[in-house]
Formats: sequence, structure tokens, C-alpha cells
Amino acid sequence: MDFGTIGAGTIGQAIARHLVAAGHRVVLSNRRGPDALGDTVARLGPLAGAGTVTEAAAAEMVFLAVRWQDIPAALAEVSSWDGRILVDTTNQMTGLTPRDYVDLGSETGSEFVARHAPGARVVKAFNTLFAQYIEPDPRHGEGRQLLFYAGDDADAKADFRAVAEEIGFAPVDAGSLREGGRLMQVGGLLSALHALKQD
Repeated sequence: MDFGTIGAGTIGQAIARHLVAAGHRVVLSNRRGPDALGDTVARLGPLAGAGTVTEAAAAEMVFLAVRWQDIPAALAEVSSWDGRILVDTTNQMTGLTPRDYVDLGSETGSEFVARHAPGARVVKAFNTLFAQYIEPDPRHGEGRQLLFYAGDDADAKADFRAVAEEIGFAPVDAGSLREGGRLMQVGGLLSALHALKQD
């Protein structure tokens, strides 16, 4: 499977690093364009490349890792998803304090993302963890880093679970984008929950 990232900040790079370490090709993109990512892909190694958002989104599995306020513009650059998997790593926050939380009413953050990416099979993941638990090897002497995920498409969730396990995480299915997404978003029971699975 080939991978892409829309967004190449801390989270996008961390996920790309795990994928590259597992032998996968990854195309990273950001709003500044491929030329701005030369140093980043050089650090990640020969399996990493830089592309436009459209090129990154052509991958079989794409990780959305942009600021909340940048989601509509970023996804608007992709004309068609054709059933490809979009992994939403975002949180509905425009800053770092509780007053920066974006209240969507009954809609969850990933339902918002899915609405802006028609045709994509959206899986929610990585948003419950602080970057300090995503960046290092998720395999520890005490166990593997738990990684909650949610989605409405069973096949997309199975594909994501396989990838998460391959790169060392211990994935846990939290349910649908509505119910699981609500548990995972800021203020939910699974938000900011750091735990290890003992194998």
C-alpha cells in the first residue's frame, strides 16, 4: 500500500517516519508546495517524497494532519476520492486552550471532515494522543501504545488496523464516526488517554 499526507507538521512527519521505517513509500504535502519539503523528505529517507496535495491524496491511504481551520481549503484541492481511505488525525481546536474548541453541535469532527471529502472512506485516528506518544517507537518494554480509531466503513477500518499494527501500535476500535468519534474528540472519554497494551 502507498501512503500520502496532507500536512507535514509534527504529526504528519511522525506518521510518515513510522511508515517509511516499515518499508512503505510516502508522499508528503503541505500548503506551501513540494519545494518547501526538501529537507523534511531528505531526513525521512529515500522512501519519502514531496508532492502536491493532489499527488499525496492519490495514495491508497491518506493522512490528514493540518490545522482545524485549514481543513476545508486543504480538502478542496482534491477533486475526487474514489473510495480511498482518509485518516483524520485532527481535533476541532483552533488553538491550545478550551476556549479554542470549535463546537459543531451534534456533528463530530470526523463527520465534518467526511462532509468536506465526499467519496473518501474516513477513519478517525491519532487525535487522542499527544505528539510525544506518536513520535517515538510505539513498542515499549511495558507494551505497545494504544491507538483508538473509529469509522463507518468496515473494510477501511480493517485496512487501517493492519497498518497500525504493522508500524507497532495496538489499535482499538472505538466504533462509528458518530459514536466513536464523539468519544475520541476533545472532551470525550478517550481524548488524551495514554495507555499501553501488554502483549
